[in-house]
Amino acid sequence: MKKIIALACLAMLAACGQQAEDKKATSVNLDSENARLSYAIGMDIGMSLKTLDTNLDRAVMIAAINDRLDGVDTKLSQEEAGKVKQEFFVKQAQIKEAERKAAGEKNAAEGAAFLTEHAKKEGVTVTESGLHYQVIREADGAKPTLEDSVRVHYKGTLIDGTEFDSSYSRGEPISFPLGGVIAGWQEGVQLMNVGSKYRFVLPSELAYGERGAGNTIGPNSVLIFEVELLAIVDEKAEAEAAAAAAEATQKTAEAAQEAAKQ
Repeated sequence: MKKIIALACLAMLAACGQQAEDKKATSVNLDSENARLSYAIGMDIGMSLKTLDTNLDRAVMIAAINDRLDGVDTKLSQEEAGKVKQEFFVKQAQIKEAERKAAGEKNAAEGAAFLTEHAKKEGVTVTESGLHYQVIREADGAKPTLEDSVRVHYKGTLIDGTEFDSSYSRGEPISFPLGGVIAGWQEGVQLMNVGSKYRFVLPSELAYGERGAGNTIGPNSVLIFEVELLAIVDEKAEAEAAAAAAEATQKTAEAAQEAAKQ
């Protein structure tokens, strides 16, 4: 069993050897339950190793795996191995931080240039905080306050047009307490009447600032949102309506069961 796992790992790791150009999956025989288990474990190992984002010496790594599986003396003590890994992760963190800093500086410069040009466009209003907004469709519904919850449809993009989020793509609007979202949304949505649609451009300090968000929104990113304000949500009334609907559904089901018994 140990040898099969080691061989499965070897086959998986060698599938696109360090200098190999052919990255097609390695041919292995998975006819036995043991082979399938070994391959499945190898898949997990490979996925974990891929997250390290470094060019490992696969032959040396396989030698270490076999040493462990065979119970022979390893070339490094546990303490030495721990130190090697710690040094690697410290260096990786330093590299990531340098990359994040460089990306932040680039985004800040590009964002500032974009905001300068965008402010000159017809129909754009810039508020005291630096929020840019344009009215796409005006309406005469009520305006929300920071204490309200709202229901909106929206699309969010970076200044290069990359879409990072969209309720339109998901096929349903979203409801949330206005006081719980980023500052640019808090300010912008309060400008809107129910039924209106606005375009907002958020300087990074009104969005996610230096920290960014997720894999797409980098540090110091200027964000663009198209927002439709569909409703100011009465959460208590909606909860009561949902409870009443659930109760009615339950009563209907019980009545159907009673009718079936007769």
